[in-house]
Amino acid sequence: MKLRQTRSPRINRQFSLPFLAIILCLCLAGCSSLFKPQPDFSLTMLHINDHHSHLDAEQAKLLLLTGDKRELISLERGGFPRVTTAMHKLTAQSDNVIKMHSGDASTGDLYFTLSEGKADSALMNTVCFDSFILGNHEFDNTDAGVKKLMGYLHSETCHTPMLSANVRFGTSSPLHDAKPPEAILPSVVLERNGEKIGIIGLTVSGKTKHSSQPDPDTIFLDEAQSAQEEIDKLTKLGVNKIILSTHIGYQRDQELAAKLSGVDVIIGGDSHSLLGPETLTQYGLTPEGPYPTQTVDRDGNQVCITQAWQYSYVVGELNVTFDPYGQVKSCDGTPWLLIGNQFSHADGQPLSPQEEAAVRKDISQSGFLRITTPDAKATAILAPYKKEKEALGDKVIAQADQNLCLRRVPGAKRDTSRSTLGDVCNQNPRVNAHGGDVQQLVAEAFLHQGRRFFEADLSLQNGGGVRIDLSPGPITVKDIYTVLPFKNTLVQLNATGQEIKDTLEDAVEGVVGPNQNTGSYPYAGGLRWQIDLNQPKGSRISQLEIREKDGSYAPFELERTYKVVTISYLADGNDSFTTLKSITGSRRIDVGLDYAEAFLAYIDSLPGTTKVIAPLKEAQYSTQNFIDTP
Repeated sequence: MKLRQTRSPRINRQFSLPFLAIILCLCLAGCSSLFKPQPDFSLTMLHINDHHSHLDAEQAKLLLLTGDKRELISLERGGFPRVTTAMHKLTAQSDNVIKMHSGDASTGDLYFTLSEGKADSALMNTVCFDSFILGNHEFDNTDAGVKKLMGYLHSETCHTPMLSANVRFGTSSPLHDAKPPEAILPSVVLERNGEKIGIIGLTVSGKTKHSSQPDPDTIFLDEAQSAQEEIDKLTKLGVNKIILSTHIGYQRDQELAAKLSGVDVIIGGDSHSLLGPETLTQYGLTPEGPYPTQTVDRDGNQVCITQAWQYSYVVGELNVTFDPYGQVKSCDGTPWLLIGNQFSHADGQPLSPQEEAAVRKDISQSGFLRITTPDAKATAILAPYKKEKEALGDKVIAQADQNLCLRRVPGAKRDTSRSTLGDVCNQNPRVNAHGGDVQQLVAEAFLHQGRRFFEADLSLQNGGGVRIDLSPGPITVKDIYTVLPFKNTLVQLNATGQEIKDTLEDAVEGVVGPNQNTGSYPYAGGLRWQIDLNQPKGSRISQLEIREKDGSYAPFELERTYKVVTISYLADGNDSFTTLKSITGSRRIDVGLDYAEAFLAYIDSLPGTTKVIAPLKEAQYSTQNFIDTP
C-alpha cells in the first residue's frame, strides 16, 4: 500500500489531554506558521501515443456545421510538426508541465522503413519528451532496434528517458546490464515547483513477447506486479505523486488501476483509443470513453486515466490537482484534435464565405478541435526525410512476370469486369475458377507476416480490400500502397475452427444476400475450401483443409483453436465478417503492423536479388472449387 501523510494523524495515547492542550496553545501563540495549510498542487500532462511513424499530415473528413446542417468537410489532420506546435503552446500556458509519449513510435509508415526510427526521433526531439515508454513495436527489430532508437533519441539538446518497469533484458541483449544513461529505466522522478513526481513505464507483456521480435532471452514480467513494486519503491523515497505511463491498452488500464495501491494517473497507449465527450459523435468520431476516465485504485482512491488516439492526430492535455498529501483532488482535460485551416466540401468544391465562417465557428465551439500551424523548425527537420520517402515511393521493388489479376468473386457471373487489364483477366480461366491473383497474394503475404510474428496458422482477407491489379513489369512501393490504400493494421485472433467457418459463411452471405456485396468474398492464406452458393447459409463452405508447415494439406478441425492473422477492419466485424467481432479480450491481439508494409516485407522475403512476383500455385488458392447460382 502506498504510504501517504494521512489527513488525521493518530494521537499517541501516552500524552494526557492537559499536556496536549498546553502544547496546542504554545503552537498557536508562537509556531502558527508550522500549521498553515499547504496549498494544492496542479500538474499538466501533455501526451501522445502510438504515432507509428506517421509524421505527415493526412486528409480527413469531419461532420461540421456549414449553416443549419452538418456535412462532411475535407481538411488536413495531424502531422508531427503540428504536435510540436501544440506541445510548445500548451506548455507555455501552464506552470507545471510534463510531456509524455506512451509508446509505439515505431512501425507503420515508410519513414520507419527508411530510417528505422531516426526520422521519428528527430521529430520527437523537437518536443523533448520527459518520458518515452517502450511499446511492443519498439521491439520489431529485436533489442538492437531498441538500442538504436535510444541512440537517436539521446541528442545534444534532448535526453528523453526510455522506461519500462517490466522488461528484463537477457544476457544476449545489447541492453543487458546497460548503465545509465544507456539503460532502459523502470521509472524516473521529475521535480516541478519543488514537488516530486514519479513516472513508471509499463510495456504490454504477452503481445510484445509473442507478436514482436525481442531477443529470445528477453522477458516481460506481469504488468501489475511490476507496477506495484515500483510504486512501493518510489513511495519509500518520499514520492507521493505517481503516474503510470503504460502501453497495455485502455481496458487493461482500467483493470490495472483496480489492482494497484498508490497510483494517481495512468497515461496509456496501445489500443489507439480516442477518449472524449459524447459530443464527438456529432463530428463523425466515436469515443471509447470519457477524457479523462475516472476510477479508483485498490484502496478506493481516485485514479485518472487517459489516452490520445493515434498517428499524431491528438495531443492530450490532462490537468490534475493534488491535495497536500498527494491524493488526486480533481482531474479534467481535453484531447486536442489537430487540424489545418483549409476546408472544402467532400467532393473538393470550395466553401462559400458564409459556409467557411460557419465551419470556423463550429470548430471554435467544439471544445476539442484545434486549428494548428505546423512548427516551422519541425517541418524543416522532416523535409529531407520526406524527400527520401517520396523517392522511395518510386523505387522498383519487384517485377511481375505476368498479369496479376484483380477479381473479388470467382466464376463467370459476378464481378467479371473488375480488372483494369481487360479480358486477359476478366475471362482468365484461373481467375474464374479460383478468384483474384492479387487478393490471394495479399492473403499469402499476411500469412507470411503472421508466421513471422506469432506462428499464425492462416490469414483472412476480403476481396474488396484489395484495390488494383498489377500488369507485367516493374512494381514500385507506390504500387503496393495503391493495392492496399486503407488505414488497416494486422490483428491476431485465436479462433476456433467453427468460428472461422462461421466467418466464411458470414462473408459469403454478404455476397449472395440482400446487399449483393462482392467485396465481402473471403480469401485466406493457408486455408482452402470448396463453395456452392446454391446451398443455404452454413452449408455453402465445405471440404476445408489447412496447410501444414511442409506444404501439405490436412483436414480442418472445427474444435481446434487456430491463430488467425487478419486486418483490423475485418477483426471489428466489418464487411460481413460478423463472427470475428465476438473474438475479444485475450483472444484478440492488435499486432499493429501496417498491412501495406506487411505486403512489402513479404516481397522482400522472396528469393533472389531481383524479386519476382507471380500468381501462387493453384493448389494454394483458398477457393478450390466454385459453384455459382444459376
